[in-house]
Amino acid sequence: MRVHVVSDVHGNAGDLAKAGEGADALICLGDLVLFLDYADHSRGIFPDLFGTENADRIVELRTARRFDEARDLGRSLWAALDVDRDTAIEAAVRRQYTELFAAFPTPTYATYGNVDIPQLWRDFAGPGTKVLDGERIELGGLVFGFVGGGLRTPMRTPYEISDEEYAAKVEALGDVDVLCSHIPPEVPELTYDTVARRFERGSRALLDAIHRVRPRYSLFGHVHQPLTRRMRIGRTECVNVGHFASTGRPFALEW
Repeated sequence: MRVHVVSDVHGNAGDLAKAGEGADALICLGDLVLFLDYADHSRGIFPDLFGTENADRIVELRTARRFDEARDLGRSLWAALDVDRDTAIEAAVRRQYTELFAAFPTPTYATYGNVDIPQLWRDFAGPGTKVLDGERIELGGLVFGFVGGGLRTPMRTPYEISDEEYAAKVEALGDVDVLCSHIPPEVPELTYDTVARRFERGSRALLDAIHRVRPRYSLFGHVHQPLTRRMRIGRTECVNVGHFASTGRPFALEW
C-alpha cells in the first residue's frame, strides 16, 4: 500500500493534479487557499485585490509581529475598495476551490487547514474526495485519524479554534496508527519556522496523544520552513510532510 500526503497546497493546482500518481490514495492536510504568498507578494487573493505594494507592506508588518498595525492597514484598504469584504473573499476562495478540488485524484482523504473555509468544502468535494475532521478511516489495515484546522493566534486566520475544541477532536479519534493533522504537535523543533523566525502554534493535545496512543506516524504541515522536519517521539515518527506550494512533491508513506 502506498499513500501520498500533501499539506499547504496554497493554490498549487498544477502539481496537485499529479500528486497522486503512483499511489493508492492521496491525503491532503489542508491550507488549499492562497491568500498571500510570503515568498512572492504578487500572488494570492490579497494582491489581486489591493496590489503588490500593499502586499509588501502587510507582510512587513506581520513579519515584525505588528499585528494591530497590519489589521489597521487591512481595514483601511477594504474601506477604500468599497465592496463587501466577506462577499469578495468568498468569491475569490470559490474560484480557487473550483480549480483545486477538480485536481484531487480519486480517492482523496482531506482535512482543513487554518486558512481554509470549512463551510465551503461541501460545495466542492466530489464523490472521490472524503473530508474528515475528528474522524478516522482504515487504509490497507492501518487506522488513520484526522484533525483539521489550527489554534487561535494573533493572525486570526479563518479556521482557528480553541484549545479545548481542538483537544476534543483529538480525543474523539481514539487509538490510531497514523495521526494526521494540519498543525504539528507542540514541540519547539517542529513548530519553529526558520525563515519567518517565529514559533507557530502546535498542539499540546496532539503531543499528549502521541505519548498516550503511540501511533506509528504523526503527519502534519503548517510550518513551511521548520527547524526540524522529522523526529521520533518514543515509537512515533513525526513528519512535516512539506510545503507543497513550493516543492510540488508529496510525502510518500508505504507499507
